[in-house]
Amino acid sequence: MKLSPSLLKLGQLRFETLYSGQQVDDRIVALLALSDFAFNVLSSQPNLKSWLLDTEQLNSRDILPVFDNDVALVDERECFSRLRQYRQQYWLKVAFLDLVNRNEIADSIAYISKLSDQLIHDAYLWAYEQVAKSCGKPLDKLGNPLPMLILGMGKLGGCELNYSSDIDLIFSYPYQTDTQGGRKAVEASVFYNKVAQKLIAALNQVTPDGQVFRVDMRLRPFGDSGPLVMSFTAIEEYYQEQGRDWERYAMLKARLIGQENQYWSEFYSLLKPFVYRRYIDFSVIESLRKMKSLIAQEVRRKGLVDNIKLGSGGIREVEFVVQAFQMIRGGREAGLQTQSLLTALAQLVSLGEVDSQHAKQLEDAYLFLRKIEQYLQIFDNAQTQTLPSDELNQQRLCALLFVDDYQQVRTLIAQQMANVHQEFRLVVGEEKEQDNPQLIAFESVWEQGDFESLKLAWSEDDYQLWQSQLMTFKDQMNKKRIGSRGRDIMDKLLPVMLQHITAQTSEVNVLKLTLAVIEQVASRTAYLELLYENQGALKQLIKLCSHSQWIGEHIARYPILLDELIDPAILYRPLSLGAYQREIHHYFLRIEPDDLELQMEALRQFKQTHQLRIAAADATHVIDIMKVSDHLTALAEAIVEQSVQIAWQQMVARFGYPQGTDEQNKGFAVIAYGKAGGFELGYDSDLDLVFVHNSDATSVTTGPKQIDSRQFYLKLAQRLMHLFNTRTSSGMLYELDPRLRPEGASGLLAINIDTFGLYQNEQAWTWEHQALVRARMIYGQVSLQQRFADIRHQVLSLNRDVDELKVQVREMREKMRVHLAKGDQQFFDLKQDVGGMADIEFIAQFCVLANAHQLAEMTTWSDNIRIFTVASELGIMEQQQATQLIAAYCFYREQYHVLSLRQESKLILTEAVTEHRKHVSAVWQQLLL
Repeated sequence: MKLSPSLLKLGQLRFETLYSGQQVDDRIVALLALSDFAFNVLSSQPNLKSWLLDTEQLNSRDILPVFDNDVALVDERECFSRLRQYRQQYWLKVAFLDLVNRNEIADSIAYISKLSDQLIHDAYLWAYEQVAKSCGKPLDKLGNPLPMLILGMGKLGGCELNYSSDIDLIFSYPYQTDTQGGRKAVEASVFYNKVAQKLIAALNQVTPDGQVFRVDMRLRPFGDSGPLVMSFTAIEEYYQEQGRDWERYAMLKARLIGQENQYWSEFYSLLKPFVYRRYIDFSVIESLRKMKSLIAQEVRRKGLVDNIKLGSGGIREVEFVVQAFQMIRGGREAGLQTQSLLTALAQLVSLGEVDSQHAKQLEDAYLFLRKIEQYLQIFDNAQTQTLPSDELNQQRLCALLFVDDYQQVRTLIAQQMANVHQEFRLVVGEEKEQDNPQLIAFESVWEQGDFESLKLAWSEDDYQLWQSQLMTFKDQMNKKRIGSRGRDIMDKLLPVMLQHITAQTSEVNVLKLTLAVIEQVASRTAYLELLYENQGALKQLIKLCSHSQWIGEHIARYPILLDELIDPAILYRPLSLGAYQREIHHYFLRIEPDDLELQMEALRQFKQTHQLRIAAADATHVIDIMKVSDHLTALAEAIVEQSVQIAWQQMVARFGYPQGTDEQNKGFAVIAYGKAGGFELGYDSDLDLVFVHNSDATSVTTGPKQIDSRQFYLKLAQRLMHLFNTRTSSGMLYELDPRLRPEGASGLLAINIDTFGLYQNEQAWTWEHQALVRARMIYGQVSLQQRFADIRHQVLSLNRDVDELKVQVREMREKMRVHLAKGDQQFFDLKQDVGGMADIEFIAQFCVLANAHQLAEMTTWSDNIRIFTVASELGIMEQQQATQLIAAYCFYREQYHVLSLRQESKLILTEAVTEHRKHVSAVWQQLLL
């Protein structure tokens, strides 16, 4: 080897610095010229020079233990120091072998791997004994210590370790038991977790003596979110149920490290069915091609130039060629079940799978590139596979390859990489060029955890939020049992989903909502396939989540609604107001009348489906806010009617009919108060209902098991409460609140309508009459509807002392405001603050109660807007006042509705409602003060 003048000068200067006055040795000069790492080691341990020049030692490949005394007696400081000094000494030897002695690269990487095995094993023995001092040891049935098994992955597993490489490890133990002999017994899982933590620290931690290895545990089951150590059973279960193709690929290199024991064969046998399929498995080709595509995308995106590992024709492509055959045929050809690339390649030649000439080209190229990689890393103990851009390291490569200029180095490397890529294209195929590089980037985000492309697309804040959401979701998915088919479709769906989301918005909340839906259906592969195969449905899901948090959470809570996303023409077109009753009737014709459980589910699914359609039309402004409430109210009325029908059938089957009733005239009615009574239901509104009947005290039912009719209707009301309030897998139908019935919570659940009228006339409080303003009968035969209308008109038309009424209304309103208002100077509570919705509702109620005794038309309507319209027509208030109240009420309701869809508190900036508040307060003062 001929050093350039500048390299020779550098080596001589360094030798003089370290060994001034000693006889110059050209080999040490060359080593110091070619490796900064060697110079640094010899600077701290100059006596290693004579050790390097010992021919017998240099030729030996014996592996000596790190510790020459009882490892249990070694403290942490001494352990860390000796591990690192051992590595420095023997890596210095490898540097001398490769740079000066021109050692064969296959021998060097095998030697490094064996030395690494020793370091890992001795660190493990130390960690095991350290933990055992306090916890004791897990013992088998014969009283022998149970070992922790260390699985080396990647090049460590293949005995092909790089000079400066991370080591990928997986830890396992045979079975769960408790420790014995310590101060406190712990479970084996706890013991081995402590051992693993100490082992990783012993190798990975940076001290004044440096670092032994960078330890990477991300290849373990569940990745970063998984436990550090898992039992054999847990490992086997994971790979059988959740293992993916890339994990099969990684497991080809898996090799147990340390001293072989009785559990090694058992461990290998549980992994073998996952790694090597008994049938010829050509499906892996597409997986490998996809993996290579992701790597190529990473190279392009990071601008990796001259990378001899990841670039076209690099070391990774040689590995792909050989390991593709191993994955395809390894289950049938035992000779391919090896961690060594060169051994597997030779076996492929003997099987006739690879032409001997092509195999020779691959082997030569692989060893040549590995040699270049080794040189690059020895220069300064850096993990790199990129050709140097600086003159010093370029000169070093020229000297090592015996060429005169660096261009010749590049030519040699390019020739070898061209040979590799040609073979790669024949076996694996070229990665597909995709028109949309963003999709490839998101595949890298999801599968490789490479978030750099997100950083390029968004601001730092958005990037951090997206990364956090995706990492949290991936951790959750890693813990779910969704099977290999589910994993495969998830890996296809997520990049596509991310692409569609970013095309519409950068709001992380949309990502959060969409991921919540995916999480709910993760174990139901059919839904994942629906979203992937029907990307129109996926786009609709994202669109709705971007419009409304309520919709996203609603779909996440009830994934069956995903079916509704398939046809947008139906999704955004709710039924006509009069069609809900017909639709639910037809819906229930398919359900057996005696299957209560199915009926309850059907009621809930009907509600959820049609609420989604209403919300979709609402969020995309297909229908306006007033129509939304009309639709939600009509839907609730249809469900109430169907529920009465179900409860009625059950009661009749058990007790017969109350006297004088039949299917059309049940003698039973439902009165709706509040939002349902005023046609103002929202998406999550309760139903304030009162149940009445027309039965007298003496009649009984007609069935074989007779009860008095009042008892029948009481049981009917209880059955309705059960139908509505019971929480099933599809949630609660509506929360029914019957507290507005006479006597409140202490009163009968269903009462005679005449008793209801008597109570309203003689015992009800003013606030109950206020509530009656917004009451209407939503179910009942014509005679009961007329009777209720008469009672309501009579009660609302009572001649009241207006001054006393004003006081009572003001006091009730103030009590509500004190307990319920949440606004402040900056934010306005839409419902409870002064000038808000509740004030408007109280104004409407006051107008009715104060004037209906003279103006009967005031009892006609139960909704605020039409009450104000009639009030202005009758001269109770000015036309302008009514218009202002209606405008304010519509504005408040619209804002309330929007905030409901977003699942946000019902507060808006005070400055946005200044005019509306002023108008409402002015009317309040005129009418109620």
